[in-house]
Amino acid sequence: MRRTIVFAFTVLVGLFTGSTQADTSSGPATAAQKATQQTGAPQRGTLYRVAYRGNTSYLFGTVHVGKTAFYPLEPQVTQALTAAKKLVIEVDIRNTGAMRQAIMRHGLYPDGQTINQHLSADATAQLRQALRRSGTPFESIVRMKPWMVANLLLVQEMARNGFPTEQGIELHFLAIAEKQKKKVQELETADYQLSLFDSMSDAEQEAYLVENLHELASGEAMKKALALINAWQIADAKALDAALLEMQKGENASDRFLQKVLLDQRNPNMAKQVEALLKTDKNSFVAVGALHLLGDKGVPSLLQQRGYQVQKLY
Repeated sequence: MRRTIVFAFTVLVGLFTGSTQADTSSGPATAAQKATQQTGAPQRGTLYRVAYRGNTSYLFGTVHVGKTAFYPLEPQVTQALTAAKKLVIEVDIRNTGAMRQAIMRHGLYPDGQTINQHLSADATAQLRQALRRSGTPFESIVRMKPWMVANLLLVQEMARNGFPTEQGIELHFLAIAEKQKKKVQELETADYQLSLFDSMSDAEQEAYLVENLHELASGEAMKKALALINAWQIADAKALDAALLEMQKGENASDRFLQKVLLDQRNPNMAKQVEALLKTDKNSFVAVGALHLLGDKGVPSLLQQRGYQVQKLY
């Protein structure tokens, strides 16, 4: 799940923005922060340029949480966005009406149903214990589905560690696009992204919840999430590729879900839409979760396999 929050689903930024309060007090400097202090801002994420008959689309891999130290981003990135006529993102999370409808349809049980009715007694007990640790009343989540509660608890934990969704890269790009009066295009919709979570059976949702409750309690969830963020923060391609490989080999519910929907369902459609952009737009800037751009099933590789000129800038 920590990869889901950090790299995979933009909709989760909009889903929980405003539901957490970040502790932004200074802590020990990370390796990435020390590198920044010594050499100036490092490259962040990963950036590709795709060309077709004089048209260009830049593909930038984001994280869906953030902090003030991430900004400003590299000149390569900001210049590419400024030159683009259009910002293309997974989901425009400013559309709060669409967000609310998607939550009602996919994230909540109907009136009269509660989460404990869909969980085993043991899973319910573990959930109540986790909620007590986080200071979240059970009544506030009683109609939420397990996948939604799991993601909420991790978002809260990320914010407590200084990475609120309010400072995510997508919101930063949307603010720039609004200031520059740039058109914004969605690759997906909030309803589609949340429907992917809702496609899990009760048993799958319980497994997804319980394994992530274990990782939150042990600190493993934050350890893995922070490792991924630090890799993104210094454009450590080897570490990002290793995270993708670990996910592909994973046997738990989160990794199986992410592998199935991230690679098998979403990347081919994203590549198809970038392909359409290249045929109609002189310059476009596409910002998606970084995992979408990695590996032989990533969007850049799929475009290259279809004959487009793809250059990894970093």
